[in-house]
Amino acid sequence: MRDFQELKEEAKQWIRYEKDKATRIATITFTRPEAHNAATTGMRQLYAELVHKANIDDDVKVLVIRGEGDNFGTGGDLPEQADFYKGDGEDISLLHEFGINDPDVKYPPRDSFRFLHGMTDHYAKAAAGNRPLQEFKKISIVEAKGYCYGWHFYQCADADLLVSADDALFGHPSFRYVGWGPRLWTWIETIGLRKFSEMLFTGRPFTAEEMDKCNFINSVVEREQLEQETKKYAEACARTRPMDVVQVQKTFMEMYKQYNGEYMGSLLTGFVEGMLPMMKNDRASDVAFGEETFNKGLNNVVKDIDMQYPPEWRLQRSNRKKP
Repeated sequence: MRDFQELKEEAKQWIRYEKDKATRIATITFTRPEAHNAATTGMRQLYAELVHKANIDDDVKVLVIRGEGDNFGTGGDLPEQADFYKGDGEDISLLHEFGINDPDVKYPPRDSFRFLHGMTDHYAKAAAGNRPLQEFKKISIVEAKGYCYGWHFYQCADADLLVSADDALFGHPSFRYVGWGPRLWTWIETIGLRKFSEMLFTGRPFTAEEMDKCNFINSVVEREQLEQETKKYAEACARTRPMDVVQVQKTFMEMYKQYNGEYMGSLLTGFVEGMLPMMKNDRASDVAFGEETFNKGLNNVVKDIDMQYPPEWRLQRSNRKKP
């Protein structure tokens, strides 16, 4: 059994939290550029904890979320996730995902519906790190650049404001090898049904220009201007109405989103994801979790799938340069 406290402690080297009491602007920075800021289980849990603390901290009015290096982030850490999707028949424990260290707690067996659905349903909760910004009663701003995929795409959609570099790419690799992700409902609401259908069914990433046309982005600037543009938005938000007014505004917006089913959407997607072992391939060449294909490694599978798409629709920038 993996110790979730150790995972969170390890994650502290990859997430930096800072706050300026004078401006009331706090910043969460993902500091794992060598892995494109891919988020481990510990990183997601630590991130959720930091957002929760900032929500209560009276020294914080605006929270900026950004990534160090060339990318905001590529989503969840694939090597970490490979084991529970491989489907080799061996039971494993996912208790660390739930923040449980008790050795007396038995995790459901791999061949049960609860094995996967218990975790995907947990992903609908803020503490899992997938949707804490939906419960954040202050102003959140994501600074997007480079890859904005998977889990990091969740944060882009959930933030109040999104400032993006013109080189950003948005999407979810999971659309290609699973077919869904925990924030489907929110993506439809923010991108619009027609364009999100294109992203979902083709599996292609959208550029910053395309997402701007979908009204997904507040401002698109050249990469060199990104930090200054984010700072401009953060300082303006910090200067407007008092914190109590912001709390009322955010509560109103949260009620509006729940009226439109934001949390219900998370629960429904968790149920859908739990049905993954029931999905059958149409062809022997199709990729599905639990098949022999994944013995070659999840990273290799993702790369092989990527090369089957037109160059301009590939997820990896390096693959876009190949014929």
